[in-house]
Amino acid sequence: MAQEKEIRVGRVVIPAAALEWQFVRSSGPGGQHVNRTSSKAVLRFDARHSPYLPEDVRGRLLEHERPRLTREGALLITSQKHRDQPRNIADCLAKLSAIVARALVAPKKRRPTKTPRSVVKKRLAGKRHRSETKRLRGRIGD
Repeated sequence: MAQEKEIRVGRVVIPAAALEWQFVRSSGPGGQHVNRTSSKAVLRFDARHSPYLPEDVRGRLLEHERPRLTREGALLITSQKHRDQPRNIADCLAKLSAIVARALVAPKKRRPTKTPRSVVKKRLAGKRHRSETKRLRGRIGD
């Protein structure tokens, strides 16, 4: 079953034992089928205390996914896109993989650049021009 798979993203491996699953009834159309089956998948992954995430990845994941976290630091991912449970499980695993992949990418350090000389020259020329325009608006007797 798809539920027993581990997740591998780059250098991070999350075993199936670290994932908690819950299945509930889906909302939306589907007639009697929707009232009888629990096809919505809810995945809970304890991101804050997980030993499987490197410290830098954990920090970025917790920062990016703050709205999806519970007070205890568990990441909640739900899927009710499909009418059958295995496809919703696969969708949850794909979402978790995408989240971890996004957290793996370290942000680039910003290198401050110097203002080009031509830009400084242009700005000063504009200021001189504006100053001259205003000076010419003054009284002739001055």
